[in-house]
Amino acid sequence: MAKPLTGPPRLDTPAKEALRKAALELGFVACGFAAPEIPLRNQARYRAFIANQEQGSMTWMAERLEQRLNPRALWPEVQSVMVLALSYRPDGNPLDALASPQPLISAYAQGRDYHDSLKKRLKALARFMQQAHGAVPLKVFVDTAPVPEKALAQQAGLGWQGKHSNLVSRAEGSWLFLGLIYTALQIEPDAAQVDHCGSCQRCITICPTNAITEPYQLDARRCLAYLSVEHEGPIPKAFRRAMGNRVYGCDDCLAVCPWNKFARSAREAAFDPYPALANPDLADWLARDEAWFRKTFARNPIKRIGWRRFLRNLLIVAGNSGQPALRPPVQKHRSDADPVVAEAADWALAALPPTRVAPERA
Repeated sequence: MAKPLTGPPRLDTPAKEALRKAALELGFVACGFAAPEIPLRNQARYRAFIANQEQGSMTWMAERLEQRLNPRALWPEVQSVMVLALSYRPDGNPLDALASPQPLISAYAQGRDYHDSLKKRLKALARFMQQAHGAVPLKVFVDTAPVPEKALAQQAGLGWQGKHSNLVSRAEGSWLFLGLIYTALQIEPDAAQVDHCGSCQRCITICPTNAITEPYQLDARRCLAYLSVEHEGPIPKAFRRAMGNRVYGCDDCLAVCPWNKFARSAREAAFDPYPALANPDLADWLARDEAWFRKTFARNPIKRIGWRRFLRNLLIVAGNSGQPALRPPVQKHRSDADPVVAEAADWALAALPPTRVAPERA
């Protein structure tokens, strides 16, 4: 007698809620479930982004577009997606720091590398799933593959993609790291979250480079977060003044979102600012070397851009500082072997006011 056909294991509601409870006990502030499908509106936005070459030098986004648009193209066995979130809510408003003479680091990069914190918890949750439901295949993702985290997060009910294209949560605001588990388990999807942006345009209005070209459409080539982190060449001169004191990343469109006032979760201790970032000094950082950079940012997201790109950003910030006292530390980088660094130093010197010479006493 032939055996009955069986499909992937299907979880009932109590088993699904047990997974959600385990996720929250691991420190995640939100957990949702989605089908491995991307809405057509999101697919259209992705395709327009690539067609307009708005990804800049992030060539992998075009090369693996179909896998980003279709989770099953990345992994055919996936039946359900778990979307998990950790909070990195900053203590203050990052916009307040824009007037400071100190170099500014994006809120997400001031503490330990979020990849490590998320992956550790995701793997623990994966072990729980397999202990509870057998050796069902699964895959864990934290920015490691063409996975549409934000679109899936909206489908899983965690929030919605705002007009700046980032995820916004009614409970946690804009300050969320996302991790995903693709699984062969069949799990009933949660209800998708609807858009609550309404008529608000704050994220569009505040962008210093007009990178949000229209609601829900971002041109990365104009975005300071992209230019200071992903872009390897010279910062385009048209956007250098707009960088202000931002050395790494930009939080403006996130920080201005009115939903942040409802953020309720405490930030993970791992994301507390590094001591080196508590009271940063631009002249001191310009005097440092690559060994210092590697040691200081060894377990921090900044490490991945490397010393040269970090130094390039420091020099642009120095040029924007209006501090003639920075001319000597900038001057020494004019002879840097990296032409991008040397050019940034030349620009900074030209942008800085000259050092005043004290008049001789009679």
